Amino acid sequence: LMKIGIILFLSNYYHRISTSDVNKLRYLLFPVVAMTFPFLLVISQPDLGTAILILLSGIIITWLSGVRWTIFAYLTGALIILAPIGISFLKPYQKKRILTFLNPDADPLGAGYQIIQSKIAVGSGGLTGKGFLQGDITKGDFVPEQHTDYIFSTIGEEWGFVGGVFVIFLFCGLIMRII
Repeated sequence: LMKIGIILFLSNYYHRISTSDVNKLRYLLFPVVAMTFPFLLVISQPDLGTAILILLSGIIITWLSGVRWTIFAYLTGALIILAPIGISFLKPYQKKRILTFLNPDADPLGAGYQIIQSKIAVGSGGLTGKGFLQGDITKGDFVPEQHTDYIFSTIGEEWGFVGGVFVIFLFCGLIMRII
């Protein structure tokens, strides 16, 4: 709920202030507090993925409101400097998920298995794919969670590069229609 709530809240906030005031410090502090408070509450649960999505949603809305890119550059530098401190507060399984995301080949039979198998499935689809319900890797359950986060691996294997590009264009059309 907070992922949508932060977008609506910050959109309303930036709608109410003038564009000349967006870059003033006193108008930047309130959005930072509004993003930080739910971020800290959700990360204490611990739900790192949702907490990062809440923070990124708020940052994107702030960027779209017209805040200067130099402010984002300074904040990015500060986050890079403070990252080792933040990492020390993470639980061991959260650290492992981040390391698996950065290098899935480090644990090919454990945490990286799903990512590696999905890449193999997409690659085996080739240009036009193997055909509907003909994917060896996805139908052989080598990609265990293909119906959730890894649905694109099924599309890539069965419909190939052409089908994958078509699905991406459909999403782009949907996004353009929403905008």
